[in-house]
Amino acid sequence: MSETIATRVSRLISGSVNALIDAVENAAPEMVLEQAIREIDAAGDEVRAELGRVIATRHLANKRLMDENARHAELTQQIDVAVGQQRDDLAEAAIARQMDIEAQLPVLQSTIADAAAKQKELEGYTAALQGRRREMEAELDNFRAAKRREATIAAGGSATGGDGGVAKRVADAEGAFARVLSRAGVPTRPGSGGDAAKLAELEDLARRNRIRERLEAAKAGKS
Repeated sequence: MSETIATRVSRLISGSVNALIDAVENAAPEMVLEQAIREIDAAGDEVRAELGRVIATRHLANKRLMDENARHAELTQQIDVAVGQQRDDLAEAAIARQMDIEAQLPVLQSTIADAAAKQKELEGYTAALQGRRREMEAELDNFRAAKRREATIAAGGSATGGDGGVAKRVADAEGAFARVLSRAGVPTRPGSGGDAAKLAELEDLARRNRIRERLEAAKAGKS
């Protein structure tokens, strides 16, 4: 992958839709926005996949840390027994094992902390991409509404002139589409499939819950 996740998300979030559309003569806003939304969906899939790996890493490291702490405590009890039985050799072996565990604990703790920070970062990327997608969908709806109004106005005039003008604009847009994507740095990517709809529904539900929580907090602050 030529771009890091952070660079890619930053490009998608900070890019101006209007600048993208205006960059090429005869660009079709609807087509550009549809492709940009597909790019955001693809980036979202990649972020979620990386998030899953980070969560798994954090879970495994946390489990290992708990297991090692439990083993350390168990060895402490065994050392007490060995000392009580005057078996210094056994006590020394248990102490040596404890020292090995103690050497690993900081690494495990660091791994967990790094994974937690990365998880928070990726969750932020996901929220940002979702917000950007909603903005682009709103822009796309606006363009489609304007296009319908234009078609309605054209239908009221000359049938040949109106339809011909629309057809020409569509043809010009199709011819410019590849150049739009190439110059804007937006590659052609397929839309996400499979469980994407379910994931999107779950994310939307979580977002609505956060909105309600903020609303309740705001109400509580006024009381």
